[in-house]
Amino acid sequence: MKRLSTRRQFIRTGAAVLAAPALLSATRAYAATPTFKVGHVSPRTGPLAGFAEADDYILKAITQKFGAGVENNGKAWNIEVISKDSQSNPNRAAEVASELILSDEVDIIVAASTPDTVNPVADQAEINEVPCITTDCPWQPYFFGRGGNPGEGFESTYHFFWGLEDVIGVFLAMWGSAGVGKNVGGLFPNDADGNAWGDAELGLPKPLAAAGYSLTDPGRYQPMSDDFTNQIAAFKDAGCEIVTGNMIPPDFGTFWAQAAQQGFNPKIVTIGKALLFPSVIEGLGDRGIGLSSEVWWSPAHPFASSLTGTSAADLANGYTAETGRAWTQPIGFKHALFEVVADVVARSEDLEDPAANIAAIAGTNIQSIVGPINWANGPVKNVTKTPLVAGQWQKQGDGIDLKIVTNETAPDIPLTGELMLLS
Repeated sequence: MKRLSTRRQFIRTGAAVLAAPALLSATRAYAATPTFKVGHVSPRTGPLAGFAEADDYILKAITQKFGAGVENNGKAWNIEVISKDSQSNPNRAAEVASELILSDEVDIIVAASTPDTVNPVADQAEINEVPCITTDCPWQPYFFGRGGNPGEGFESTYHFFWGLEDVIGVFLAMWGSAGVGKNVGGLFPNDADGNAWGDAELGLPKPLAAAGYSLTDPGRYQPMSDDFTNQIAAFKDAGCEIVTGNMIPPDFGTFWAQAAQQGFNPKIVTIGKALLFPSVIEGLGDRGIGLSSEVWWSPAHPFASSLTGTSAADLANGYTAETGRAWTQPIGFKHALFEVVADVVARSEDLEDPAANIAAIAGTNIQSIVGPINWANGPVKNVTKTPLVAGQWQKQGDGIDLKIVTNETAPDIPLTGELMLLS
């Protein structure tokens, strides 16, 4: 007998049993072309909306691709994608995930964009035994932030992205090539990302110390803070020539404006999350030029989609041609989520059995537009890693571009520029 998920037991038992004979003709098991429902959660609005900027472009293309159906065991299946906005709020993310699972009855749920969206969605999926695939969040905040045990892992929820060890490695490689002082100021918010990045055991402090860097960490600040005076004073007192951390765009904008006002001028500023998006850099004007960040995906990445055959460059250029906006890193990972979905739909032994779909996720082994995705590779159960490099925002013609300036940890991704110190 197939294992049914908790939510399906709830829906199909009790009073519903009385109506079962009348409903049989309407179930998808008897439909000429059955439908497989995919739930999608993303921060379309709120301070994390930059991560979802390309959602409409990706969802339009994916819907068109899925329009012809996907074959499973010799039978064509319709693929329906139901997308909901987390509003950049963890509570809302959990709420819409629950709606997708219990009301929309999705067969699989996907989510992206920081622990604020990924973790609550994955938790809802795990509770309800619904297959779930997530990305756009370092694996440690995803795994340990959800109480994950490396020896056990999770049952229904799987994640692909890089880890803190990778971002630390690319930051150190970039800074080491610059010849600047090794005093680093750390900006870590009191949220899942910030607490992971600043964690004394699993975050930046130990690797930085091992590499000879001195980290000044003034402590956690509250997201959407309007005053970074204490942090700036601590960095100035310590002679910090490098500033790093993980911030949302509004917080970095406040910090960077106050740094100028208070005469703090580091030579390198490498911030995760906030500096990923061209719109943020453009909003900073000339003070955005020379800022640096991790690079998870770019038009220069030598990968192509397993679903459409589209190259990274073509996907990015297509986005710009259709929207008039510069490419942005989440484009590739949003596309890759649906590459995995399509692969799972094609390989599952029984698309009406959640256990079979979970097994198909665990057995994924594809070359995607963001690189290899294969959960057999670890580093822990339910997690697989994608390659990471580092980049710097530089002028290009009348605009700006994120140049890849360090590829030591992923040499197959080509360099597109050289690191320049902030003036």
